[in-house]
Amino acid sequence: QVQLVESGGGLVQAGGSLRLSCAASRRTFSSYAMGWFRQAPGKEREFVAARRWSGSSTYYADSVKGRFTISKDNAKNTVYLQMNSLKPEDTAVYYCAAGTTASIDYRSYDYWGQGTQVTVSS
Repeated sequence: QVQLVESGGGLVQAGGSLRLSCAASRRTFSSYAMGWFRQAPGKEREFVAARRWSGSSTYYADSVKGRFTISKDNAKNTVYLQMNSLKPEDTAVYYCAAGTTASIDYRSYDYWGQGTQVTVSS
């Protein structure tokens, strides 16, 4: 069983920054892919960013490319989402997920965190 715990959400003004963290309980994540998704009220869950635990390839939604960065810390077994130049439309609950493929499809992921709220005020 894998447990993912997100943290770092909050309220920020437009143009500001936040860093989300996703701590994983499992020691060995070398064969996994990690993804970040978000869901705003009344909308479907949408892909934000993903990467494989091993290697350096990263993937981003067009809406966040150039503003968000997904990274990891092996020693802490943690994945991060650095969010810069935040916009009101980035407001959502953000979820991290683990699966076998770095996919933009949320159905490809097997494990999910509880979510953390990000609110961007204009």
